[in-house]
Amino acid sequence: MNKYLLICTLVFSSFTSQASNLINDESIKDQKNCFNHIFKDYATWRAFIKDKRQKRIKSEEKLSKGMSVFDSMFGEEKFNQYKNNLSCITFKYNVDGLVISGYVIKPKSNEKKLPVLIYNRGGNGNYGSVVFGSMMHNLFPIANEGFVIIGSQYRLSRTKGVLLDEFGGKDVNDVTALLDYIPSINGADEQRIGMFGASRGGMQTHLAVKKVKNIKAIATIAGATDLIKELDFRPAMENVYAKRIPDYDKNKVAELEKRSVLNWVSELSPNIPILLLHGENDKRVSVKNSIVLAAALSKNNIPHKLVLYPDDNHGLMQNKEKANKELVNWFNKYL
Repeated sequence: MNKYLLICTLVFSSFTSQASNLINDESIKDQKNCFNHIFKDYATWRAFIKDKRQKRIKSEEKLSKGMSVFDSMFGEEKFNQYKNNLSCITFKYNVDGLVISGYVIKPKSNEKKLPVLIYNRGGNGNYGSVVFGSMMHNLFPIANEGFVIIGSQYRLSRTKGVLLDEFGGKDVNDVTALLDYIPSINGADEQRIGMFGASRGGMQTHLAVKKVKNIKAIATIAGATDLIKELDFRPAMENVYAKRIPDYDKNKVAELEKRSVLNWVSELSPNIPILLLHGENDKRVSVKNSIVLAAALSKNNIPHKLVLYPDDNHGLMQNKEKANKELVNWFNKYL
């Protein structure tokens, strides 16, 4: 999935244009419409993608196959539906003296205030940033069901050679800072806020909720809950940890335990229900993370629901619609 989303949207942030403000806060800067320039209509977007692929794919058969995958994942009908129904902006905000990128997606109808979901992305540094393709694939379907979605791209790779993303360190502030702006979003109900995250975003969700008080329900998709044990399943993650986490070589165990919700399940609020979604054939984050966490939640009387998808992968590609329905039903129930 990632290669298609990244290819589709390499220049997303460079091609947005000024939009009417969705956030009425003077500290928010550079609010831009997502549906513009190469994303102004499906044909323009598709032509851009095809042109980029033609430069590296010489086989007409492979190019045609790739564009068929693109159309099946996105498609003009869905694109037009979302463009007609949703408002979408990107914006800049300040955290810890840094300029952070964020986005808001919401239904255009303002007949009543809508519940808000803070979304936490996966990846690290620039990798995994929420570009237009991932918005359309992962977030537009949820927002279209009657939710305001706000999210952070986190502090990215580096400034003047200094790494910024601490993979669950100070970057968690980029998530919690979004709560300050929710009251200023047109049509957002600041009394009904949930949070969900995928992959690294699952960890980010637990860490953020630990710091704030007004989240009513959460959900994680393929989240890592024990980063130390996860190294046995995917040793390559050591490279990410070592690169991102400050003083990792000196404090490896302590830093990974701080980022692993399994070590502090007893501290979780019994008033914040947790939905866990995971593919049983996940090659990136072992499904055991969600299974073991569910058992720990039961032991500590934390309300939760565990949904496993046999044979599905990290992105739940075979069960995307079912997973979205689980998320929508969960937040409709608790928000």
